Amino acid sequence: MTVFPVAPEAVAGAAASLGTDPLTLADLLRVANAPGFDRWQEQIRRTGGCANPIRLQGSTVTRDAKTGDVLYSYSTEQEPGGCLRVACGNRRASRCPSCAWTYAGDVYHLIRAGITGDSRMGIPGEIRQHPGVFATLTAPSFGPVHNRPDTGRCRCGARHAEDDPALGTALDPERYDYAGAVLWNNHAGDLWRRFTIYLRREVAARAGITQTAMREVCRVSFGKVAEFQKRGNVHFHAVVRLDGPDGPDSPPPAWATVALLDAAIRAAAARVAVPVPSAGTFPARVLRWGSQVDVQAIGGMDGVELTDGAVASYVAKYATKAAEATETVDRRIGELSELDRLTMPAHTRRLIEACRALDDAYPDRLLWRWAHMLGFRGHFMTKSRAYSTTLTERRQVRADYRARQERRERGLPEDLDETEGTTLVLAHWTYAGQGHTLGESWLAASIARDIRLNRETAHEALADWPDPDTEGQW
Repeated sequence: MTVFPVAPEAVAGAAASLGTDPLTLADLLRVANAPGFDRWQEQIRRTGGCANPIRLQGSTVTRDAKTGDVLYSYSTEQEPGGCLRVACGNRRASRCPSCAWTYAGDVYHLIRAGITGDSRMGIPGEIRQHPGVFATLTAPSFGPVHNRPDTGRCRCGARHAEDDPALGTALDPERYDYAGAVLWNNHAGDLWRRFTIYLRREVAARAGITQTAMREVCRVSFGKVAEFQKRGNVHFHAVVRLDGPDGPDSPPPAWATVALLDAAIRAAAARVAVPVPSAGTFPARVLRWGSQVDVQAIGGMDGVELTDGAVASYVAKYATKAAEATETVDRRIGELSELDRLTMPAHTRRLIEACRALDDAYPDRLLWRWAHMLGFRGHFMTKSRAYSTTLTERRQVRADYRARQERRERGLPEDLDETEGTTLVLAHWTYAGQGHTLGESWLAASIARDIRLNRETAHEALADWPDPDTEGQW
């Protein structure tokens, strides 16, 4: 390949036209002119345009188990940079939008399978008939904040626009309970755990049976996701379903209705209380759910249709988020002095500072370790065991599909019977680093945009196809 020298002023001009800096453009040109650039692009496309790929070095050899003949061999020695790049798998959209999209897709199918069933994963379609609701549990108030009420005018007297940075921040920071807010976030997982315990009790009580008897006839299943509000507190969205004793495979008893589940959720949320002892100058307090508890039947309630797809999409959307709504950082903070070098709202900074102040008083709660999450230390997406499939199973389906593709490309049988031991695979891999250079990062982002555009175009085309159930034919 012939490389033509480029004048510095030309690099600067091209960088300006591309909206990037000269250093990035210079590295971009280096990458584009390096041997194996086409193969590098292919690797990045196979990761979906991953923003922070893991680099591996090693080799793999597939042999016929009976004859010992080599059926296929591969080594990273011939790859660009001597490495194979694989997706980082980070669920956070702020870290890697491409991998987050894959994670959101897995969550979407996991949640929707718990509403409609999924025969491919062994979940019967009959669960559509099981009583199910979409519930939202919120945090209580820790002081008035700027908002957009139905009246249109905030308590401060202003009418805030939807993108007003003041939304969610305290009206009176000196009187806002920042300590209570981060302690609530920190104990949100405990609140949810106790809620699920009380929910089972409330369902049994409304059915007029004991909890022991209920386990013989009914099971409560759920899938939930956490979402950060602008004020800096999490709330939980959950699909809650009543099954028979064996989960999705068994029908619930006749008394299990949406109305009963609705009432049980509201009663359980009102009962939950998590005591926090006093420590140092911080008083004892009791943490509870907020008074706003929303429960909607999936399929329609009060004339508003709540479809399975809408619910699954809503949950998947927030499964890839963290606390970005508050403009906090997406990594752990080493020292409090780091905040001076960061740009964030004063309200968010006060919440982080509250984590630092509370950390010594409650060392077992690891508040400073989770200060970047404003004290929240739970999982963003969780589910009960019998709700539906698992993320591991979803990933395995994708891995099996890719493996069949690879075998087909190598001229091997697509479905190898491992029990017969027809092949023997010997592999050795070592970690060689992670991430991109400046130029690689720009190119990978461009590839990711192309993939996203193609995906959106394909989605729009599918949406324009006629419905076979109404049109008769495609």
